Amino acid sequence: MRLSDPPCRPGRLWLANARLFDGTGGPVRPGAGILVEDGVVRLVGQAGDGVPDGADVVDVAGRTVMPGLIDAHAHVFATPPEPAEGAEPLWPDVTAHFLAARLRETLRMGFTTLRDVGSYGDAVVTARQATRYGALRGPRLLTCGRIVSATAPGGRFFDGMYREADGPDEVRKAVREQVRRGADFIKIMSTGARSVELEDPRPAQVTGAEMAALVEEAHRLGYRVAAHAEGLAGTELSIRHGVDTVEHGMYLHRRPDLLDMMAAAGQILVPTLSCYYGVAGLSEDGSHAGSPAGSPAGSPAGPPAGSPAGWAPPLVELAERNLVEAGRTLAAARAAGVPIALGHDWQPFSDAAVEVVRMVRHGMSPAETLLAATATAARALGLDDRLGTVEPGKLADLVVVDGDPLADPAVLRDRTRIWLVFQLGEPVAGQALESPLSRPSVAGQALETPLSRPATSANARTAAVSRSAAHTSALSNGGSPRSGITVTPGWV
Repeated sequence: MRLSDPPCRPGRLWLANARLFDGTGGPVRPGAGILVEDGVVRLVGQAGDGVPDGADVVDVAGRTVMPGLIDAHAHVFATPPEPAEGAEPLWPDVTAHFLAARLRETLRMGFTTLRDVGSYGDAVVTARQATRYGALRGPRLLTCGRIVSATAPGGRFFDGMYREADGPDEVRKAVREQVRRGADFIKIMSTGARSVELEDPRPAQVTGAEMAALVEEAHRLGYRVAAHAEGLAGTELSIRHGVDTVEHGMYLHRRPDLLDMMAAAGQILVPTLSCYYGVAGLSEDGSHAGSPAGSPAGSPAGPPAGSPAGWAPPLVELAERNLVEAGRTLAAARAAGVPIALGHDWQPFSDAAVEVVRMVRHGMSPAETLLAATATAARALGLDDRLGTVEPGKLADLVVVDGDPLADPAVLRDRTRIWLVFQLGEPVAGQALESPLSRPSVAGQALETPLSRPATSANARTAAVSRSAAHTSALSNGGSPRSGITVTPGWV
């Protein structure tokens, strides 16, 4: 798959004293050292091995280093901003600034890659190109272009997001059109959506011939297929015809045979728990937002159905039921050996780490959820040869966490604990680049040495980061546990 990567950082960088969660499924490695060269991980060893020749050093002081997080189910531009009633209408181009801000914040929270599964217009394609050429700092973006759908009520609700197509030949043409638009993968609506009141997601929305044509054409051209799948009829069509990922699939626990088929074929489930929480207006403990902790959905303590986010009452009630179904499917899929990838499917997408917390709440271990957000999510995108683990040959997308997400996954939602985010070896975001407490010094003087300077015996344990002569930063292994890096504000 073609990758729209931002520019990498040239040179050699040694991350020392890391508590490494490498995403391979092995145990955490304390005291690890990671050598990054020209944006690629070249060596994973121990900090005590010594600093490699010509490498600058970042001492992470025992913090957790893990692969960059991946959200496999994001709608990057599905909710355009709306001004207050009576306020000045927004100019169309202003929305691009909102999107850029959202993407910067998502990267700030450690998500270095997003798979956009449907957005309005060409905003995401434009943002992808901007990140590729360094005009916008944000996560690596993959987009499906328009979602391929049969003629259905959803097309009225999501005009500009769908490409309606009927019949095998028209479906093949729709696939080719998305490839022409620059899509990275293809998405099909195998069923209707529970977010549209006029749609019934129980019957399949496409025929077997249409599904076969779409999967065959996409795979022939080298593109993966994601299937929106709710009702079991469309879900079964998707699985039998060989889609690569099943999005939602909340009723699969009722069909163990389909889960066994997925496990045998390596098809990945993206359960998207957060969308049910969101539509139903539920808090982390399953109570209604704003109600006393522990008040279950549907209890008198909760607000009136539909009020949390303005959703129609039937959709709120359905979301509450579907959350129960999705929890059962998550357990059944794990038992069957189905690979599970993290997908948030809610707004703001910068808070995608909440899906980690919710997956743990529904029975997954923290280690399983971190794998779902890294290695398995990379597989879902078809990028597991380049992303998802910290191993030699992989791209150096890394997150340094000031805490232990294996003990407390909620640390990934704490902005102050995302200490440093690397994209292709370039430090691009994090608390260490923002807090004045992070500014190291030598003999009372703040360091302003560019990180591109090779380490010598005198400076091998202290280095600095710089993007340009006007925007410099510094790294050191000395000082307090939270010290280690500084940057002139404004360049991230």
